[in-house]
Amino acid sequence: MKTGDEARIDRLFHLLIGVYLGGGVLNSVVNLLVPRLKMTLGLDYAQALCVHLAYYSSYLIFALPIALWSVRLGYMRAIAIGLATMAAGCLFFVLAQGERNFSLVLASLLVMSSGVTFLQISGNAVTTVFGPSTRMASRFTLLQAFNSFGTVMGPLIGAWFLLGEGDAAAPLLPFAIGAGGLILLATTFWLNRDMLVQARSGGPMLHRLGAVGGTGRMRFGALAIFVYVGAEVTIGTLAVNYLMLRDTVGLSAVLAGRLISLYWAGAMIGRFVGAFLLRRIGPAPILLVASTGAVLLLAVSIFARGLPGAVAILAIGLCNSVIFPLVYALALPDEEADAPIAAMVLCMAVVGGAIIPVATGLVADRIGLARSFSVPVLCYCVIFAFARTRRLAMGTA
Repeated sequence: MKTGDEARIDRLFHLLIGVYLGGGVLNSVVNLLVPRLKMTLGLDYAQALCVHLAYYSSYLIFALPIALWSVRLGYMRAIAIGLATMAAGCLFFVLAQGERNFSLVLASLLVMSSGVTFLQISGNAVTTVFGPSTRMASRFTLLQAFNSFGTVMGPLIGAWFLLGEGDAAAPLLPFAIGAGGLILLATTFWLNRDMLVQARSGGPMLHRLGAVGGTGRMRFGALAIFVYVGAEVTIGTLAVNYLMLRDTVGLSAVLAGRLISLYWAGAMIGRFVGAFLLRRIGPAPILLVASTGAVLLLAVSIFARGLPGAVAILAIGLCNSVIFPLVYALALPDEEADAPIAAMVLCMAVVGGAIIPVATGLVADRIGLARSFSVPVLCYCVIFAFARTRRLAMGTA
């Protein structure tokens, strides 16, 4: 029979599944906005990818105040506020899209992502304060697997609404329905807001920011998060346009959008497998293999084209599956008291999702889409270097 603490841990884990699942659906639907805006507004790659500039910039703008608020309010309250903010952003998007105002669309995405920033900081920090610390990497990887399940469902559901030729109101429905689901989830977390009262007592202070964020381990880890999120978002978004190219497989927009679910399915399967393997193999060796695989698959996508290139671009999701949770776990300081401030620093690094896609878009407008994937190749080389550094450090510890 489970103890009270074990029952509380199970309940909290189940609540977090809803957070990661819902966040995955929303992120993948937002990715589909890029090919839609490129088709409907005649934008180039760099202009369309400003969607990610708006969606991910909040991680840099709001991470510090949100981290401080989260500790002061308590993680459960902060998660509830984040979910409510995401719901407000979805409703704002419905209004902006209805007005066909691109500036308002970008503003609504910034509101949405500010709510996601609450979830990134508070949700990720919660994984460090319940259950055995030795299982943190596998526990976090399993939660990321549910996030991937959401990203698989997002394109399957959203491709017809956003990339099809249906009613003008169709693109609004995923966001309107999403707002309702987020409100229900926010209410659930608010009703359980006192579940982690102890997590509110000691949190990140500004005077600890330099000490925690200034270590070589954290700086390199933050850089790895920066380039990884940028690479993942870039590939997950531009793969739709890649599959539509005539010299690849020349798919329709809707079919290409739905096939992106295979990219996210690879991430989902890999995370479930990764959560199992991490109980037997250290995180650094797995991260080395994953980053190497991503580089090789990108090389095939750049040079092979046709069906092999299409298969390779979708298979990168399998390599991506474990990278974020492993980098996150390897970058965290050994002192659990420093976990919240470390979570804030790593969350700020997610701003790579705003910068790397736009940089890739600029390259794509000049030398072509396929060749622009050389930018993500450089990103995965940085991750490989981080994994090698951590493996050497842990081997000599």
